[in-house]
Amino acid sequence: MLRNISRQTLLKNAGTIALLSFLAASAVIPLLWMLFTSFKPLQEIENGALLPKSWHPENYSAVFRQVPFARYCMNSVFVAAWVTFLSCFTSAMGAYAFARLDWKGRDSVFKLYLGTLMVPGVVTMIPNYTLMVQFHLMDSFTGLIIPSAFGAFGTFLLRQYMLGIPRALDEAAEMDGASHWSIFLDVVLPLSKPGLMALAILTFLGSYGSFYWPLILIKSESLRTLPVGMMVFDSIYGRETNLLMAASLMSLVPPILLFLFGQKHLIRGIILGSVKG
Repeated sequence: MLRNISRQTLLKNAGTIALLSFLAASAVIPLLWMLFTSFKPLQEIENGALLPKSWHPENYSAVFRQVPFARYCMNSVFVAAWVTFLSCFTSAMGAYAFARLDWKGRDSVFKLYLGTLMVPGVVTMIPNYTLMVQFHLMDSFTGLIIPSAFGAFGTFLLRQYMLGIPRALDEAAEMDGASHWSIFLDVVLPLSKPGLMALAILTFLGSYGSFYWPLILIKSESLRTLPVGMMVFDSIYGRETNLLMAASLMSLVPPILLFLFGQKHLIRGIILGSVKG
């Protein structure tokens, strides 16, 4: 009986390991192809061999000679950082209002606000574009940042987390004469750090890789973000796959570093936020 159970457990574990190995390989192999292709000369790419016959690290410096790649990267990081800061702050204030304050119609308003998550981004793109034209924010970082600084997802995530913070802390702060603003900044916000970190990572990654909104809003080369700049690079200079792969790998460095340093906070914030309320 024990042998049968052990054999079934072994087969089950072997199947799980095989499935996970397949999924890991499907994620790693494209990255390896990108890495090796970035070191190849253009003539070798059509041969189909994985490893390059001759290594050309100068492909990376060639990217900077052909396009202002550093400027594109700095623009993306700058816009993503501001979007992340504003989104976390506005979402935290909205979450505090929905989770810690008692006011008439709160739950109904929250459900309506949550319903905006079901509206596709392409539906709001034209109204946002019209507003940017009316406020003279076309071709500017402000036009890129403001429409992305507000969202229902962050409010929902932080609300779920704040619901798990004991109400006794608010009452104790109120007895000491603290206002709602002081309770929000000094009590609730510090205790919501895991949720804020998770939201910050998700927001930064989403804004850093945003393509369509910067594509239709930005016209100046000096204001282009990384995804738009790489599209222009690929279209103007022809299909130089080796240089495009080098640029793609360099563009992955900021989000990879952010994920490596923040994955603990990301996982903890999502798990804790999902079980509250």
